[in-house]
Order: sequence, then structure tokens, then C-alpha cells
Amino acid sequence: MPVIHVLPHAEYCPEGDTITAERGTSICEALLENGIAIEHACEMSCACTTCHVVVKEGFASLGEMDEAEEDLLDRAWGLTPTSRLSCQAILSDQDVTIEIPKYSINHAKEKHG
Repeated sequence: MPVIHVLPHAEYCPEGDTITAERGTSICEALLENGIAIEHACEMSCACTTCHVVVKEGFASLGEMDEAEEDLLDRAWGLTPTSRLSCQAILSDQDVTIEIPKYSINHAKEKHG
């Protein structure tokens, strides 16, 4: 199973974390299943950018980015060449290291339960 190394984020994961997930799982699903409540205002339907992450290691191992994700990422805060929407970034067998950006374009936090 691939390992996701999550760099510290003041709100979502202050100490950072290391979690495992099944191959074929999205990064967003894996984070949520492991108690890291990343924003996902569109319920993982690739319609917003609130689940944006920066992939620090393992970017090339993730499933390919489609045009819809590329277009949405143009609106993400803190966009980098290794940015992905975590709801669309599908894990393979390789470990990844991610950073959750400090801000998102979502001004009001969604409460998902």
C-alpha cells in the first residue's frame, strides 16, 4: 500500500502525518478516512479547488490529470507545477509527500460530517 506523508498544516494536520491507503484511492479520500479534514466543498466532483494539494514527492506516480482538473487548478491559491486536486489525484504503488496549502479560495468553511 502506498504511504502518504502529509507535511504539517496549522489547521488540518499540525504535526504532519503519515498514512497508508489502497492503490486506486484518491488523496482526498485517504486524508478524510484518516481524520485529516481537508476542504472538499464540491464533494469530490472536480468542481472546485478547495482540496488543492502540492505534491512534493511522487507527483509522476499519480493518475493522469484531465482537462477539467487542469482548468480548475488555474484558480487555486498557491498553484505550483506539482499542484493537484486531491480528489482527482489517484494513488498508485508509489509513496507521495504532500503539502496542503495555507489558504484555499473557499471563504466559508464547509462542515462535512
